[in-house]
Amino acid sequence: MRSRTRTRAARARARSLVALLAALVTLFGLGQSVQAAPSAPAESPGTEAVGLHISDGRLVEGNGNDFVMRGVNHAHTWYTNQTGSFADIKAYGSNTVRVVLSNGHRWTRNDAADVTNVIDLCKRNRMICVLEVHDTTGYGEEGAAATLDSAADYWIGLRDVLVGQEDYVIINIGNEPWGNTNPAGWTAPTIAAVQKLRTAGFQHTIMVDAPNWGQDWQNVMRTNAQSVYDADPTGNLLFSIHMYSVYSTAQSITDYLNTFVNAGLPIVVGEFGGPPDQYGDPDEDTILATAQRLGLGYLAWSWSGNTDPILDLSIGFDPDQLSSWGQRIFNGVNGITQTSREATVFGGGGGPGDTQAPTAPGTPTASGVTSSAVTLGWTASTDNVGVTAYDVVRVSGGAETQVATSTTNRVTVTGLTASTAYTFAVYARDAAGNRSARSATVAVTTSGGGTPGASCAVAYRVVGDWGGGFQGEITIRNTGTAAINGWTLAFAFANGQTVTNMWGGTPTQSGANVSVTPAAYTNSIPAAGSVTLGFLANRGGTNAVPTAFTLSGSACATA
Repeated sequence: MRSRTRTRAARARARSLVALLAALVTLFGLGQSVQAAPSAPAESPGTEAVGLHISDGRLVEGNGNDFVMRGVNHAHTWYTNQTGSFADIKAYGSNTVRVVLSNGHRWTRNDAADVTNVIDLCKRNRMICVLEVHDTTGYGEEGAAATLDSAADYWIGLRDVLVGQEDYVIINIGNEPWGNTNPAGWTAPTIAAVQKLRTAGFQHTIMVDAPNWGQDWQNVMRTNAQSVYDADPTGNLLFSIHMYSVYSTAQSITDYLNTFVNAGLPIVVGEFGGPPDQYGDPDEDTILATAQRLGLGYLAWSWSGNTDPILDLSIGFDPDQLSSWGQRIFNGVNGITQTSREATVFGGGGGPGDTQAPTAPGTPTASGVTSSAVTLGWTASTDNVGVTAYDVVRVSGGAETQVATSTTNRVTVTGLTASTAYTFAVYARDAAGNRSARSATVAVTTSGGGTPGASCAVAYRVVGDWGGGFQGEITIRNTGTAAINGWTLAFAFANGQTVTNMWGGTPTQSGANVSVTPAAYTNSIPAAGSVTLGFLANRGGTNAVPTAFTLSGSACATA
């Protein structure tokens, strides 16, 4: 049996028993006081968690429904003018946004208006807000001892705009404390900061980052999380691991997350993703798949910078233009929209007692079939509370792959391959997360795709360069008036570079010549649209940029 911390219900039962014994003592005049049972930890009045809170190792809403975070980080402090980003992030399927609030160690007390506005933007766009102080990195062995305490003071200075928002706001007490090379260096300052906030009346879920830039490479949080959790009088603590280069293999990712799950301790992947760096290649697909399998939340870094942005910032802040990482997180097989469920606090209904699933949707019908897309429609499901979404899946034998989500009984599935047979089916979901039986299936064969003409432009850039290797990015733009469906990109390296890994496409290399075919989510390039490929490659002493590109045999302009 997994070890579990004492639940709120158990503590309440213990207090009720003590109260009953005390009443009996008073009634029969036994003349002695009754002490609380040793196993029931003492709590001050008003310390019970409200709103979002932890229950039995899981994050749940105030009504008791499980809530699994699916979203992104937003560097708001650096891009305060990008307030429209909140709506764009929501439009891609996120139910949570983690917002950077501090930069340059500015522990100020004049952020109330900005924080109020951020919370309003989150609520207006129906997302849970994780608010984080970004500058708690120690530059020496003092580590978190000073900075987490300062972070607690920062939050206390904002108490008036935060208290009462427990249904919508999680407080990430301090980002990536670094100088904690021993257990005491992280454990004691973290406990002190959490207890400081509790004493000040904060009942919010508090998110705690791992030490060592959030990556816990010495397993300090992994080893000491239980003692930190037990020190929170509300039991309303959520641990956060930033998975970049330290936990970069399938085995290390799975082992780390399972340590917390098996101990009944709540954890979320608070940051991950983007192009790999010189320290290793994080396996983002495994992070996504493992978190989904274990029912854990994850928040991708980062919508608009400062590094590894989800948007393609080479052309400005255009929410329709995703980088290669953005395409993976939003359009990939394990992307954010695959299992995202909106918090019921925004939608009403679906209380903890709602266990009735919607009826199965009607058999889908297909229309508007092209070489890369099909529109599906079906008879709507019914539910005792209300259907909130439909999940469209591709069926292949006994396997299913989710390909689209819709809030109505109609959706267009894109990114298909020309002259290919597909089978689709639909599920319905309600606000409590209950899922219907699967609909009957519909078979569709896409039409043949044409060969694109010379209406293309290719932009090639080196994103990162280190001794012996580099990371590159290729953006293919459709400069014509018709969609490009199915393509092959060809180019040649001049200095013996060799591609070792690619996302967004599948490379084949023979000597200097490279040929790339698309992934499912980059197969179709709409008119005036673009797709972006990212890749890793080895190199020698020089790293010249390719000068010519063809798309399905036709020359492209270079940009």
